[in-house]
Amino acid sequence: MPKRVDGLIRAFGMSGLQIVEDLASIEEAYAIDLQSLQGASKSRKSSQYDQFEAELRLEAARMSEFYEVFYCLENSIRKLVKEIMIEAEGANWWHSNRVDENKIRNIANVRRRKEIDSGITPRSDNLIDYTTFGELSQLITDNWDIFDTVFSSKTAVSNITNQLNLLRGPIAHCNPTDELEQERLNLAVRSWFKLMS
Repeated sequence: MPKRVDGLIRAFGMSGLQIVEDLASIEEAYAIDLQSLQGASKSRKSSQYDQFEAELRLEAARMSEFYEVFYCLENSIRKLVKEIMIEAEGANWWHSNRVDENKIRNIANVRRRKEIDSGITPRSDNLIDYTTFGELSQLITDNWDIFDTVFSSKTAVSNITNQLNLLRGPIAHCNPTDELEQERLNLAVRSWFKLMS
């Protein structure tokens, strides 16, 4: 193939790649689907939500990052609590005197029963999955004798989980947060992991 033709083919291919990249940037910036990447599947079904204004969809996408942080944090705390409780009390730890019957165990049972009675699939067979962020904090501080080797300060656990719980509210209830609150969230999450000895 002559060099000139080969160069034109390469230039055509590179131009095509640049156009695709530019279209993808426009799609992202304006929350529209130009179908520039035919056959490419989106991880989210945003096309089913075209009735919502683009600004709202962009805000939701931005806020989803903070939901993911709380999802990971809350579930990692549940896992940690469960592992330490099993180590201390055995597999039947949930029914031990380490779990306050009135403040935690009964409430978790009520939440699970409500899901069953509503006809929706229960989220879990493990009742710890029905505890709130605040109740997880209470499980840790009420059982400090077995958590003191994991965390450096009981007071700090209470303070940081209280702050995280306050920051969690707007995110859990689908309200946007500003940049300052996002920085506070990042700092609180870092502080949580720093607490671990």
